[in-house]
Amino acid sequence: MVKNIRKTKPAERFLFHFPALQVIGGSVTVVQGGTAILPCHVIDTNDDLTQITWQRRTREKPHNDNFLTILPREGVQFVNGGDDRFKYIGNFNNKNGTLQLSNVALKDEGSYTCIFTLFPSGNQKTEILLIVIGPPFTNIKDNLPTLGKEEVLFATCTAAGSKPPAEVRWLTDALGDKVRTTTNSTQYDNDTTTTVSSLFGVPTSEINGHQVQCVISSDAMSKEETLPFSIQIYFPPTEVNIRAISENSFECVTEANPSANFTWNLPSLQSAVKVDRAKLQLLSLTSDLNGLYQCEASNAYGSKHGQIYVHVASGTCSAAWASFAVFLFLNVIGAAAWWFFKSGYFQRCVEQ
Repeated sequence: MVKNIRKTKPAERFLFHFPALQVIGGSVTVVQGGTAILPCHVIDTNDDLTQITWQRRTREKPHNDNFLTILPREGVQFVNGGDDRFKYIGNFNNKNGTLQLSNVALKDEGSYTCIFTLFPSGNQKTEILLIVIGPPFTNIKDNLPTLGKEEVLFATCTAAGSKPPAEVRWLTDALGDKVRTTTNSTQYDNDTTTTVSSLFGVPTSEINGHQVQCVISSDAMSKEETLPFSIQIYFPPTEVNIRAISENSFECVTEANPSANFTWNLPSLQSAVKVDRAKLQLLSLTSDLNGLYQCEASNAYGSKHGQIYVHVASGTCSAAWASFAVFLFLNVIGAAAWWFFKSGYFQRCVEQ
């Protein structure tokens, strides 16, 4: 008798894939002075958590060491001195070890390691890279150029202490090739950079007063910064003229940069004259006011003066005036005044 023999297949194997334990972290970028969140938590595990340990290796402390531990009952404990800027914002029961660091400084930049002590898996860790960026301190400095024919430095625009380095450029509008720029950068040990851009040109009156802009941009800035600047060419007072405002008041006029200050040298009684900066007013019309009046215009770059001779005629006519903006030496004042009088420059009033 032939028996039917059934062949059996090899036992089938069933594979079950369990999710692997993971420690979640990540890199963080923060602006100097801001607040950084250092994320760290464990997922896909039912192990018991007994301790969370934080280590760091920073610019200030280049050697990796423990600086903070978190225990289920004792809570947060600092190692080797506390730092109130750190705050534990995680949840121990949820296996979340996230820290918050406020008022971040450049010295805090570096690597932070979060270590979970689990049973039975043992220590599990992840590394968080903290990158600190810093916006620059910006300014424009006027080099105070004076009139001349040779190229000089007009101004410098500076972006100091930037991390990463800032870009500095000038917008010179219609000046074209009348100006040129140079840019130099200096990097420091704390990884910050100072960038200086200089503006050059020939200091002529044509360039004086032109508006330009210095534009500064950096990844550490929310938007680029524009600093306006007016090119100033400085010079002492030019020719000083005295013009009549009315029959008894005068004004001293000149061009200067910066604007001139005015000083009047008066031959008459102070009580009979009113001076208001560049303006001179005669309060009465008597012969006591006769004489040479000198106006001096001055600024930090020099001074110049102009003169006027005032003569009040006798009689029913109120006054007669003549002015001239030439320099008179004191030893010839009398002769000059007599010449002007004889030549008809001074009107003479005759009693009726």
